[in-house]
Amino acid sequence: MIAKSLILFLLLILIPDLYLGIRYLRKRSWWQQVLWYLPGLLLMIAAIRLARDHDFVPDDMTYLNLFLLVWGLIAVPKAMVSLASLCGKKGLKVGLALVPVLWFVLLYGSFVGNHKMEVKHVEIAFEDLPASFDGYRIVQFSDIHLGSMDSTLMQMAVDSMNAQKADVIVFTGDIQNKQPKEILPFKEMLSSLKAKDGVFSVQGNHDYAGYTDVSPYEAGYNEEMTVAYQIQMDWCVLMNDHRTIRRGEESIVLAGMENDGEGRFPEKGEINYALWGVNRQQFVVMLEHDPSSWRRKILSHSHTQLTLSGHTHGMQFELFGWAPLSILKKEVDGLYHIGPRYLYVSKGLGGVVPFRFGATPEVVVITLRKK
Repeated sequence: MIAKSLILFLLLILIPDLYLGIRYLRKRSWWQQVLWYLPGLLLMIAAIRLARDHDFVPDDMTYLNLFLLVWGLIAVPKAMVSLASLCGKKGLKVGLALVPVLWFVLLYGSFVGNHKMEVKHVEIAFEDLPASFDGYRIVQFSDIHLGSMDSTLMQMAVDSMNAQKADVIVFTGDIQNKQPKEILPFKEMLSSLKAKDGVFSVQGNHDYAGYTDVSPYEAGYNEEMTVAYQIQMDWCVLMNDHRTIRRGEESIVLAGMENDGEGRFPEKGEINYALWGVNRQQFVVMLEHDPSSWRRKILSHSHTQLTLSGHTHGMQFELFGWAPLSILKKEVDGLYHIGPRYLYVSKGLGGVVPFRFGATPEVVVITLRKK
């Protein structure tokens, strides 16, 4: 994370320091100028030190999280005030007034918001749902990022999911930050998840080896172990595959694609394999980590009635339920539909960086209804 953006981090620290220092502190005493520049200097040294780890994030997240918090409390306000001061004295006053607001958001998101959790209930009605599945309950959770996950929150989520007495529990990807050993402390806890038709999962972008700087052999081994640990927890990992769930003579299909992202994210989803042998009269629930695949592939290449995704975390920041990323008209959080076909995007439970403001970690209970 730091290694790939080191120049940006350094510039965001250095430029506001120099701009505000030269403009407002030139005539101050030497020790006042030292106090002004010293935090920025220490932040740049810390950034350079963290950038020596070429993995996306270090194994121990403590120092990275501390750096990001201090950077957010010191460097980001300076950058904000610098930009505001370009609008004159009134802009400077507005920028200074917003600093306590920014501090509140950072501190609340880092120490309070990321430890909360909600159970969200959603009902969706379909005309072509088999009558035997009217009231069928799907519990979805996503993006637990165990390398950064608080064990108390994870246990709370597991207890909440088991309390729902669901027909099926589904996990929509990103079980880890970068490598399978993060799963080990949570294996017993996650193995306790129980549902009538079992627990199913798919792979997210972080469940592949692209976030570690290792040999191809070790990368392949890590990817195999990420899947193996889930199988050992009695989860059924759907990798461009599907299972049929029956109630008497009627059935629905639960399918799962590998991560099907765009740009820098792995594009491994093969919808034709995932639905091989499924006819268009069958009702399909598709698990796909990246919601961008819904428009790119799922709508146009299948008849899937319901898709469940994660990946976005609701940006981990929302104001009164509004995620800024929705400006780009992307499916970010919640329920979407085009005609009779639906997508639910979960905010997930965790994130690489443990921060949540407004976008409260969630477990989703989806009840299918027959129209």
